[in-house]
Amino acid sequence: MFTKRQIELGLDSFFQQQLSADDLSVVTPVRVMNVHRSGLQLVGDGYEEHLQLSGKDYDLQPTVGDWLLLDAKTQRLTRRLDRKSLFKRRAPGADRREQLIAANVETLFIVSSCNQDFNEARLERYLAIAREAQVMAVIVLTKSDLADDPVEFVERARKLAPALQVEAVNALDKDSIMCLDPWLGSGQTIALLGSSGVGKSTITNTLAGTEDISTQAIREDDAKGRHTTTSRSMHQLPGGAWLLDTPGMRELQLTGVKAGLDDVFSEISALAEECRFSDCLHQKEPGCAVQAAIHGGDIESSRLDRWRKLVREESFNSASIAERRARDKDFGRMIKRVLSEKGAKKSR
Repeated sequence: MFTKRQIELGLDSFFQQQLSADDLSVVTPVRVMNVHRSGLQLVGDGYEEHLQLSGKDYDLQPTVGDWLLLDAKTQRLTRRLDRKSLFKRRAPGADRREQLIAANVETLFIVSSCNQDFNEARLERYLAIAREAQVMAVIVLTKSDLADDPVEFVERARKLAPALQVEAVNALDKDSIMCLDPWLGSGQTIALLGSSGVGKSTITNTLAGTEDISTQAIREDDAKGRHTTTSRSMHQLPGGAWLLDTPGMRELQLTGVKAGLDDVFSEISALAEECRFSDCLHQKEPGCAVQAAIHGGDIESSRLDRWRKLVREESFNSASIAERRARDKDFGRMIKRVLSEKGAKKSR
């Protein structure tokens, strides 16, 4: 019923159960490989085209990694299959919109480096997004060959969340990144997240055995990189896995990831349940179990500070988006009411 090519593209049982034999007689499943301002690059069994979006296509809200159904006769999109995972952020700007990053990812490689770019707070942001989406997260620390003590960075990363997988690699060395093979099975989709210059494009090139993605050297003064990737795209690896590369995002604004934060900071979340007061701010309140753990040396105060900051940010962004949606709905109702009143006056 399903072809070898479709399965190689990642059409596994999760998506197959959403399709019937009748569906496949009139539509073609295609996957979004690249997102441009001008449209989508779509690939399916015997199909590879660039499609410009128009009309109701935008209602599908497609993003890279999505599975879409293409009408065999009209060559227009008819439906988007339910997603198994979705990464999103608050888009830049003052309108507080959500921006989709990638869909249907099995594993997230969170990329940092063994230098000044290593930042616990940034990694915790990425981990919260991965945990919220229920996606396997692996922290990949690059430039291990240039660090005096890469083990120090690995140990710092492992403290960020329970049972966290951390790998230190030289992204230029194919043998070094073989430790990532367990997550690179045929049909599997892996996404890369990390700030600019940490080696995401280099990892992609090394895994793919090509230099299709341009890379740029880091700035020597602060070890920070320049943006190289300008669009989200998927690349097939020799073993059959799909690697999704995203533009570097230094400020990943959190929204809708409260459960993910609770998971990443599980030790704080668990202790908060033991506080004397349910609305405890974990500052100077009597009977605060979190402050007791800090004084006892079980939790670092910097860890609590980072948790507070991310919780405030997530709460603000989520509320802002909810308020915007409410305003949009109110505006839509007003337009309908005005049009209805105009229609009633004309009919008199």
